[in-house]
Amino acid sequence: MSAPSEIQVVEFGLGDEVFAVPVTLVREILDHVQPFHVPNGPDYFLGLTDVRGEGVPTVDLRVRLGLPPATPTLATRILILDMPLPDRALALGVVIDRVLGVTTIEPAQVEKAPDIGVRWNSDYITGVVRREYGFVVIIDVASIFSAAETPALSASAKAA
Repeated sequence: MSAPSEIQVVEFGLGDEVFAVPVTLVREILDHVQPFHVPNGPDYFLGLTDVRGEGVPTVDLRVRLGLPPATPTLATRILILDMPLPDRALALGVVIDRVLGVTTIEPAQVEKAPDIGVRWNSDYITGVVRREYGFVVIIDVASIFSAAETPALSASAKAA
C-alpha cells in the first residue's frame, strides 16, 4: 500500500492569519465584485455573485469564522468552490482578503488540529502546517457550512 500523495492547496489570507483549502475544491478565483444582496440570509451571507450566468451564493468567510468584517481592497478575491453534498455539488463563493498562492503539502507535514489555543472551532480545521512564517490552517469548508446551513444558502440563491 503506497503512502498518501502530496496535497495541493490554495493558501489565502484573512487578516494576519493564513488558511488553505484543497485545490480540488476551487473552481476559480475571481476579482471581488459586490454580490447582489438577498434579504433574510445569515449575517455572513453576502448575496449572489454572477458567474457566467449562474447565481452563486456568496459568503464572507471572515464573518463566518468569527473575525470582524473588512472593507474589500484591490487584493480581495472570491474563491468559487464546488462543495460536495450527498446528492450534488454546491457552487459557493467565499470572500477572502487575499490569495497567497498554490502550494504543495506533504501529508507528513500536516499536524492534528489543536483542541485549544485557536479562536476557531477546531471542527472546522483539517490540520495545521508549520511554515517559516507561521502556521497555515487547512480548513474543512464543508464543515464550516454545516449540513443545516448549506440547504439554506442554496434556497436563498434560488429565491433570488
